[in-house]
Amino acid sequence: MTRVTGAGGCLVGLWLLGCGCAEAASSGLSAGAADGQRGLEVVEDVGADADTAGEIAGDAAKDAAADPFAGAPPRVCHAPGGWDGKSALFVDASAEFGLDGPQRPLGIRVSAVDLDGDHLPEVLVRRNVVGVRSDPKDPAQRHVVLLRNTLDKQGNRKLVDDTVASGLLQTRGGAGGRPCQIAVGGDIDNDGDVDVFCGMFITADKAGDPLDHSEWLANDGKGVFTLFGDASPLGSAARRALTSATLVDHDRDGALDLWLGYSTWGQAATADLLFAGDGKGAFVDVSAAEGLKTVAPTLKALADGTAHPNTWGTGACDFNDDGHPDLYTTSYGRYFNGLWLGGGLDGGSRYSDAKFVSGFSRDDDDDWRSNWNAQCHCQDDPKAADCDSCPKPQVNCAQLKQAFGGKYRWNHGTDREPWRLGGTTAGLQCADLDRDGRLDAVQWNIVHSDVGPSSDPTHVMRNQGGEIPVFAHISPSANGLQRTWLSLSWNEGDISGAVADLDLDGRLDLVIASSDYPDTRLFVWLQKADGTFSALPSSAAPDHPRAAGLAVVDLDGDGDLDLVVGSSRARCSGGSGADCPPDERVRIWRNTLRQGQGGRGNWLAVELDGRAAEGAATTTDGAANASAIGARVEVVAGGVTQIQELGGGYGHFGQQNGLSLHFGLGDSCDIERIRIRWPNTGATVQEVPAVRANQLVRLRRGAAPVYPLAAAP
Repeated sequence: MTRVTGAGGCLVGLWLLGCGCAEAASSGLSAGAADGQRGLEVVEDVGADADTAGEIAGDAAKDAAADPFAGAPPRVCHAPGGWDGKSALFVDASAEFGLDGPQRPLGIRVSAVDLDGDHLPEVLVRRNVVGVRSDPKDPAQRHVVLLRNTLDKQGNRKLVDDTVASGLLQTRGGAGGRPCQIAVGGDIDNDGDVDVFCGMFITADKAGDPLDHSEWLANDGKGVFTLFGDASPLGSAARRALTSATLVDHDRDGALDLWLGYSTWGQAATADLLFAGDGKGAFVDVSAAEGLKTVAPTLKALADGTAHPNTWGTGACDFNDDGHPDLYTTSYGRYFNGLWLGGGLDGGSRYSDAKFVSGFSRDDDDDWRSNWNAQCHCQDDPKAADCDSCPKPQVNCAQLKQAFGGKYRWNHGTDREPWRLGGTTAGLQCADLDRDGRLDAVQWNIVHSDVGPSSDPTHVMRNQGGEIPVFAHISPSANGLQRTWLSLSWNEGDISGAVADLDLDGRLDLVIASSDYPDTRLFVWLQKADGTFSALPSSAAPDHPRAAGLAVVDLDGDGDLDLVVGSSRARCSGGSGADCPPDERVRIWRNTLRQGQGGRGNWLAVELDGRAAEGAATTTDGAANASAIGARVEVVAGGVTQIQELGGGYGHFGQQNGLSLHFGLGDSCDIERIRIRWPNTGATVQEVPAVRANQLVRLRRGAAPVYPLAAAP
């Protein structure tokens, strides 16, 4: 690892850089420079006279010692972060953002990313429609909608349907809008703007228009898109039942790659695929070459974990902090979740299967006897294997059998095996929950009351460290994530989730959208000082039944994180739909900390640009992708260290919470240090001392920081 130096030998990141760098950085800031290069250019102008430069450097060092924030914007300090315990933490701002009336967008799945470079996220909304093209001009046939984050004439922030003008749904011949069930953004061609990968889910070869494939679309810098090349660079091999997509630079060559997860194709499982990008738009399948091989399911392959999973979610993060991104998958059907460690730990290919040795695959509760169906089966057939140890049924077995069409949900031959005792895991997100410098994980699962606790619930996985990290699965009852349902028969339909600091107190909180089962809704837990979680009471929490897709972003730029939530009506027929919304409406839940609770909470938002600034060291360290996906950012404020890693989408059907990192700072108004490890071959480390809080700061590799936006009021 290296410490970055800029042109003329000045240490990049110091506000008073020496050699005249302080003046340069200041002039760049006042002009609102996009990348901070102006400061480095002035260094070269001043460096002609070595003696003079030395005197200036000495004076600058003295000034820096006196005031490390010299050259930074004015200090802004707010009341300490944290919910006041009284006010509603979230209010419904859907109408305020224009998401009402007959033209309002409908959608189950949402993701958010800044597409036009104004530092505020757009929202991509998708309905669960398969094999049918969208007609953005017809409200009844708008299956995919791009909502542009903009200001109206009165200065009010709105989300406006800009799907047609954006070109996002253009097709390769023929009318209508191309399918886009999965949407994640990143700078695929490294030209400084955010492109979009639109993934296609189809159920059979002949489904949909034969010209429609999973595609990526190039951004012109203003949020207008064009398809790349004459045909999809992913080819027909990727035209399957795609459920998840993650942008990641798996080999750290400076070009983003695609990690794609697939569910069953017809009646057969299929392999997940890693496509390596060249930074210009082309992709090639490198799954087998990189060690990511799985095989067609057999009983042996299922037992030893080498079978193709029924993947519902993908993601990437560096769990063992070695600079190499690790890849993971989450599986439907209680099969093992997958973890592939990067860096060639086994001495062979780049990726090593570590799901068992790390404990990543499932939790420790494998007691199948808690399953009501197993109990009833053993009551009916007491001589079946191991039934002598099975307790008496907790429910009326005749009613249970009737509820499932005349048979139990149980196969006594296979459902006692480890490969059937994991979770139905829709998604998982990496985050350092306990601020120990290691990335933990939170997974969200579908659990039914009849299956019982042997099915992994939504829970935290603590990373205990090591070259091969070991995960401790924390029971929900041990840290406050346990839920109490109103009836004996219940369903936890957790399909979407996010980890973020919602109350700006410096501790990460949890949000779970529990899909479309009766009595399910949006759940919010705040992390307490002891590391446990407390459910936000109904008086302060969003009232959103049947919540589905979820994005957590700062929609209005006020410094706190808002929620964009889709709705589902998939299980709203008959008497089970009393709590259902009238349609698949998208709702905005605005965070009130910064606006409604007296302006509480200090924060910092960080935008990254992985492209090397002019004069920055690049020869030995290699290029980083322009979006800096995979970068690890450490923020030290008030003696507390937080780390976050920038991801390129995760979870079920493409969750994304923007491409900036957001830190709650509690009562800290100044940042002592920001440390960035860039995702290039040299894992370049850049340190930026003395940064103001309550700002959005933009950091480019090898350049001084730039504050694109004024401090929040």
